Amino acid sequence: MSQQGSLSSSSTSIIVGVDTHKYVHVAVAIDALGLRMASCSASADRAGYSELVSWARTLGTIEAFGIEGTGSYGVGLASFVRRQAIRVVEVSHCDRRKRRNNGKSDTVDAETAARSVLAGIATAVPKTADGAAEMVRQVKVARDTAVKAKTAAIITLKTLIVNAPGALREALEPLTDRKLIDRCARLLPGAVIADTTASTKHALRALAVRWLALATEIDAHDDLLDTITQAAVPTLREAFGIGADSAAEMMIVAGDNPTRIRSEAAFAKLCGACPIPASSGVTHRHRLFRGGHRQANAALYRIVIVRMRWHQPTLDYVGRRTAQGLSKKDIIRCLKRFVAREIYRSLLDDHRARTAVVDAA
Repeated sequence: MSQQGSLSSSSTSIIVGVDTHKYVHVAVAIDALGLRMASCSASADRAGYSELVSWARTLGTIEAFGIEGTGSYGVGLASFVRRQAIRVVEVSHCDRRKRRNNGKSDTVDAETAARSVLAGIATAVPKTADGAAEMVRQVKVARDTAVKAKTAAIITLKTLIVNAPGALREALEPLTDRKLIDRCARLLPGAVIADTTASTKHALRALAVRWLALATEIDAHDDLLDTITQAAVPTLREAFGIGADSAAEMMIVAGDNPTRIRSEAAFAKLCGACPIPASSGVTHRHRLFRGGHRQANAALYRIVIVRMRWHQPTLDYVGRRTAQGLSKKDIIRCLKRFVAREIYRSLLDDHRARTAVVDAA
């Protein structure tokens, strides 16, 4: 660990900002008045985390660690610091305008992180990433990439059929997707690839076999997601129109510590489902927040569409609001906000139930 400049006092209250990277983390400590005290760098492993916390304690009483990238390179440091009973604050990336004026520097970014915490600009509590929500996130990563690869496989297969030899193309083009996959998987190119028909059969068979393997893999991921979500968020899963995939997205956005989200309104904004003013004056028009977690927003949309088709209370609400002159788009916006509120409360109920079981044990 390398250090620069030190103004130490055991009674000094300090805030540490950390700019995280794959191999090395850079930290800067400031006091309660914003005076820069010292900086250091440490390796991005458990030994480096321990050295970093020990270094900070030699400077004074640690009020908080402001860490960039708590969901990526900083996740290990955030977890270690939290276990030391030190407050961890998630800091967004440095202001681009400051970077244009002052250049890019790890030390400057770390100091900016510390000052963001001191000024109260950065207040977010990071996810703990140590429970069912993190398990779901990892499974979802594997599932989503498999889905993309499966889609790419059948698109490529159909593209090859367009340029296939006439007899083969005419035999395969009329088939539906599933029949096409099954037929291509049974193609026999022969022991020797001697012409374009044989090579096309070889390629089509390889793509079809890949598609089938990916379909089996996706089914396994879906079964695992169903098992985890049923055990972790049973109240959420009981709600109408919320299946394993939608519940998984909501668990991911809330994290293993949903109490870090201060209110159901904050959760709605995190999902991109909060109404914000669309214009000035007295029009009273609103639109949805365009930020937030886009996959969670898409899950809310799917839930709303399901309820608009088969959930009688939702059908009654749609009829009433339509009679009042609201468009379908506005009704969906309102319903997404209602569903976000319901999901937030269910997540908290399930979290409290899990915590009670752990405390009782």
